[in-house]
Order: sequence, then structure tokens, then C-alpha cells
Amino acid sequence: MTEPTVICPNCKTEIKLTESLAAPLIEAVRRDYEERLVQKEADVAKRESLLREQQEALSKARAGFDDEVAEKLKQERTKIAAEEARKAKQALANDLDEKTREIADLQEVLNQREVKLAEAQQAQADLIRKQRGRRVRISQRRDKKGLVSCKPDSHSDVGGRVLSGDTVHPQGVVRCEHVRG
Repeated sequence: MTEPTVICPNCKTEIKLTESLAAPLIEAVRRDYEERLVQKEADVAKRESLLREQQEALSKARAGFDDEVAEKLKQERTKIAAEEARKAKQALANDLDEKTREIADLQEVLNQREVKLAEAQQAQADLIRKQRGRRVRISQRRDKKGLVSCKPDSHSDVGGRVLSGDTVHPQGVVRCEHVRG
């Protein structure tokens, strides 16, 4: 086996390394690498610490963001619920107004029908008075002629037949009280 050699950077002479020569160099290199290793471990520890801090900050930011999103979501839900309640109230008010108009229209139709009914009843009452007046005039004319003394009456049985002693005229049945004889 050949011994390792080192070339001098100044004189370019080749120097054989023996354990006595190599031991201080190896120790210096070992210390240098150990210092570098310690420095690297410190750098890694700093980076890990920095990363942990960043992760914690990120977690806090995420939690804050989640809280903010939850709060905004809650506000939006409240806003939507209020809007829907307002729409429902408006729809109910519209329905109520429509029903009120329908009731008013029906009340107006009812009032018109009541007026027509009252007019029809008045016309019927007038017609009945007029018919009674005719019967009385017919009776009076017959009295003047001396034929029969009659007064208007509607003495007929349920079937519409004339009872005995009654005279039938086109204006109705008259009850005869007295016949000249």
C-alpha cells in the first residue's frame, strides 16, 4: 500500500503523509467539520424554530380566518333570514290586501243585490196595493149598480178551488156578503 502524499502549494514538493504529520491535519479537519456540523445543526434548529413559529402564526391566522368566515356566514344567514321574513310579510300583506279587495267587491255586489231586492219588494208591494185597489173599485162599482156587495178576499182552499158562495172574477176571488134579492 502506498502512503498518501500532499503537494506543497508554495514549492510544489511532494510530501509523504505519515500518522504523525496527518494527525494534526486530520484533527483540524475534524474540528472544522464538527464546527460546520454544529453550525448546520444550529441553522437547522433556527429554521425549525422559525418554521414552527410560522406554522403557529399560520394556524392562528387560519383560526382567525375561520372565525371571520364563520362570523360573515352568520351575518349573511341572519341577513338572508331577515330578507326572507320581509318577503314573507310582504307576500302576506299582498294576500291580505287582495282578500280585502275581494271582500269589498263582494260587499259591493251584496249591497247592489240588497238594493235590487228592496226595489223588487217595493214593486211587488206596489203591485199588491194596486191589485187590492182594483178589487175595491170593482166591488164599489157593483155596489153602485146594486148587484152584489163584495169585499176583496182570497177565500179559496189550498188547492185553489173557490169556496161556496164566492164569485170568481179575473182579478181574483171575491167574497160575496150580500146578494140583492
